[in-house]
Formats: sequence, structure tokens, C-alpha cells
Amino acid sequence: MSEPFSLLLPVYAADDPAHFTRAFDSSVRDQTRAPSEVVLVQDGPIGTELDRAVRQAIATAAVPVVHEVLIENVGLARALELGLARAAHEIVARMDADDVSLPERFERQLPVIEAGADLVGSGMLEFLDDDGLIVGRRVPRVGAAEIERYARFHDPFNHPTVVYRRSAVVRAGGYQPLGRMEDYWLFARMIHTGAAVENLAEPLLMYRVGAGAYTRRGGWEQWRSELALQRALRSIGFTSRWQAMRNLGIRGAYRFVPERIRRSAYRRFIAAGG
Repeated sequence: MSEPFSLLLPVYAADDPAHFTRAFDSSVRDQTRAPSEVVLVQDGPIGTELDRAVRQAIATAAVPVVHEVLIENVGLARALELGLARAAHEIVARMDADDVSLPERFERQLPVIEAGADLVGSGMLEFLDDDGLIVGRRVPRVGAAEIERYARFHDPFNHPTVVYRRSAVVRAGGYQPLGRMEDYWLFARMIHTGAAVENLAEPLLMYRVGAGAYTRRGGWEQWRSELALQRALRSIGFTSRWQAMRNLGIRGAYRFVPERIRRSAYRRFIAAGG
């Protein structure tokens, strides 16, 4: 039996109005199985053009839209927590304001949740800002055992693609701020608390990779987030001492190599599922 589900979509000042409109339409109007509602979390003040795009999306949506407006920017983790609290349904699909859902995304993912999974992600295609050129493909690990094994080293899910049961997210402690690692930290805790997980290898979302996408993966700030993540994973017993040391050695070094090497390494060893 088909279950209703909510779409959770945060937006903040730095988002591009045209990108937001395409993200919204692709995840609502263009889906072969549309969400039952949209929870649109506005994380702090936004500019005039983006505000106009948000209002237009709400006014023309074919499904109810819950518009949660936060007075100040609180960050992604807190914004998602507030959005989850406003969702009317147990099943929640994630979406970012600059990506594009492919038309059959939810038609493919929802049956996996309805069959018993608590969390399901998918593959995705990388595309450039300017002309929509596909430049890469991210293939996730599939099968619960392989996902759990791989999670000891790397985030096994592409965050913008996931659909999950809210109760499983709550049971794991919800989103918690941890630099740019809040999604990995959540998924690790979900696995650790017994969530049934799965991935679909096929790409069901187009992920925008503009200028600086791989620059943001490096540097001291990202290293500090990496260190905090590894300490957190170790603190709950998700990783062993050896695994934590391995992760810091490999993932830590990755933060300081030149961007061209970082991009090449990610696409060869991580994005391609190898």
C-alpha cells in the first residue's frame, strides 16, 4: 500500500532563485509519484529575488506547503531538525535547493521504504552550473551488510538523495551540528541503532557541482570537522581504534592535497563506488 510522504527542502540566502525553482519543480510537479506535502524551511533572511521564487513555488504547488520561516540563520542541522518536527508524515524525503530530482526518483525509492527499510539513498549524476553538462556519476554501495561495512570509512549515502522514516531518525538522536559532517554522523548513528538501510545504485538525482565544490572539501576547517567526526564515531563504538586512525590518516591527508588531485581521487575511488 502506498504511504504518504513529506518532502523536506531547506533554503537560505546563498541559494540561487532559478536553482531553487528547478529543484522544487523537479521534486514536486515533475515526479511520477509526488510528495503529499512539502516542508520548506527558510533558514534566516533571504533576498528579494529568492523570496519571490519561494512565494511563487508555494502559490503554484499542487500539494500543501508548510513554510517554516526562521528569523535567523541557524545552520543546516538545526533547520532540518525543525523541518522534521513540522512534517505531517512518517516518511520524509530530502532535497537540496540547488539539485534536480529525476522524474522517477520517488516512484523508485518509496517502495523500498514501504517494504521495510528505514533509510534509502540512490546514485546521482554530477552536473555543471553553467550548461547542465554531466561531468560525473556517484555510485553508492548497495546491500545492508556492505553499506554498514563501508560506513566505518566513508559516508555510504548521498545526502540529497535520501528518503527515511522519521522515527528512525529520532531514535538515532536526529541531526546534530558537526561541521559539514552532520549527515554522515546521523547515518552512522542510524546504522548503529539498528536502522534497516539500502541504496539504489541507479542515479535518481542530479547534483550541482559549481566552482569550489571540491575546494570546500579541503583545508583546516574541514580537517577540524573530520577530527570531530572521527572522535564522535569512536565515542559510540561505531569504529575501532585502528579504523579511527586509518580514517584520520587517509581522509585527513585528502583534506590537504591540491584540489585537482582531490577531485580526481574522489571521483575514482569514492564516487565510482570503488
